[in-house]
Amino acid sequence: MRLRTVVSGDGTRAEVRIDELWRATTAPDVGALLTDPDWRSTQPLSPQETMFEGRPAPVVTAPTKVVCCGHNYRTHIAEMGRPAPEFPTLFAKFADTLTAWDADIVLPGPAAEVALDWEAELAIVVGSELRHADPDTALAGIAGYTVANDFSVRAWQRRTPQWLQGKAFDATTPLGPELVTPEEIDPAVGLRIVCKVNGVEEQTGSTDDLVFAPATLLSYISEFTTLRPGDVVLTGTPGGVGIAAQPPRFLCPGDMVETEIEGIGVLRNRIIPSPNEIEPAPRDGKDNK
Repeated sequence: MRLRTVVSGDGTRAEVRIDELWRATTAPDVGALLTDPDWRSTQPLSPQETMFEGRPAPVVTAPTKVVCCGHNYRTHIAEMGRPAPEFPTLFAKFADTLTAWDADIVLPGPAAEVALDWEAELAIVVGSELRHADPDTALAGIAGYTVANDFSVRAWQRRTPQWLQGKAFDATTPLGPELVTPEEIDPAVGLRIVCKVNGVEEQTGSTDDLVFAPATLLSYISEFTTLRPGDVVLTGTPGGVGIAAQPPRFLCPGDMVETEIEGIGVLRNRIIPSPNEIEPAPRDGKDNK
């Protein structure tokens, strides 16, 4: 089963894929759809009511929580020179960080000063309430998986030992293009995860390299906070991030970042300059320099 969220009119709507066609539902987004215990039996609107186009939106637009795990791929742990973690390294984002799979990512300042980095990630979307859940219960509570890129403002991230401020800039975490339910894909078998910058593979990994599997993460998180339908958990990034390169490499205006996970889909995000860095055109349309 595949679900997605699109912009429709002044709002958004959830859609379900049936017979290779996307059909609209009455839910405003996938997260809202998942609050219905019978969401797997969702009946779309009639075909006459679904024949209109929508722009991409994040798969989930308003989760109550976005929880992220750092240092969760063995290849990334090795490139950063870290020891294997005993417990998940967690941090939070806000719903405002989420954006569409094809959205432009705006640099929050001069490229050389902000050090924007790429981080391809498998994202879990929660499908049922989880509190003190054992791994089996957590596994059953997974609605599905989608693709994310945890674009990180390294200059801000490294200002203090706490990562939040470098991870929580608005509209810097594309999420999509769709949610794929567990009966169609299983990260444990090893889904290929790739991040390309301007067509060059910077990250190549597999989800079987995760230290803490999706069910383990959800079970652990549920011990200290309740996870609810539509909440999002990012599972970490494989090796190949820009900050670990010698010398470090970061994103610049015009760069195209493509993030793909086998069996789910591809994010395509163009990096654009900060509005403060764009020189306005002359009012008379001529070059007045």
